[in-house]
Amino acid sequence: MSTIIYPSPIFGPVHSRRLGISLGINLMPGDGKVCTFDCIYCECGLNSDHRPTLPRPTRKEVAVALEEKLKAMAAEGTQPDVLTFAGNGEPTAHPAFPEIIGDTILLRNRYCPQAKVSVLSNATMIGRADVRETLMKIENNIQKLDTVSIDYIRRVDRPTSKTYNVGKVIENLKLFHGHVIIQTMFLHGCDADNTSEEFVGPWIEAVKAIAPESVMIYTVDRETPMAGLKKASREELNAIRDRVIAEGIPCSASY
Repeated sequence: MSTIIYPSPIFGPVHSRRLGISLGINLMPGDGKVCTFDCIYCECGLNSDHRPTLPRPTRKEVAVALEEKLKAMAAEGTQPDVLTFAGNGEPTAHPAFPEIIGDTILLRNRYCPQAKVSVLSNATMIGRADVRETLMKIENNIQKLDTVSIDYIRRVDRPTSKTYNVGKVIENLKLFHGHVIIQTMFLHGCDADNTSEEFVGPWIEAVKAIAPESVMIYTVDRETPMAGLKKASREELNAIRDRVIAEGIPCSASY
């Protein structure tokens, strides 16, 4: 099994299927994975397979490393399209997340004002008012909602908290009042298939209730920690995308 453990706190830039030239910001340790989900499709592997020995980077370490990288990119004549919080786990779980976002916005404004700040999140921390308020300050507030089926979520996304409640997550997503992008993984295999009407219909109803600015749907692109997972087809993704668009919500599909 091939998995990716990202350097910390800065990695890339990499080319993102959905975001363009992305400079990654990893708020988790650089030698392992710390996440509030344990998805069977995660490119970083399962939580139990990559226990870190290093601490999370501090607020100061993130700011210093980001400024150094942005200076180096400017000297090379390159500019990122996005500064993306992602990496080895849930970025909003960092205790200094609000302050780090504030530092990042200041550095973005100084060195690459055209770049957007993006956060790839699994939505487990948006019950906290400070996290929601912080996410309202960035351009791309990207929150995961793979399904509304708690059984599917427990089998595939595998929240680490026993109190995870997808209904509450949907209610919290509504609190962004449209300033949110929903990201959904569609796939097949290992008793995990969310492409049928049983899953797609209720998911679309939830998306309509959230009323996001847009939706990003995608499928597996790299080797997964659980063998046997398969891509959703281009035809399946296009059909789901078109149904979302028909509801008046912009939607893109990545294959």
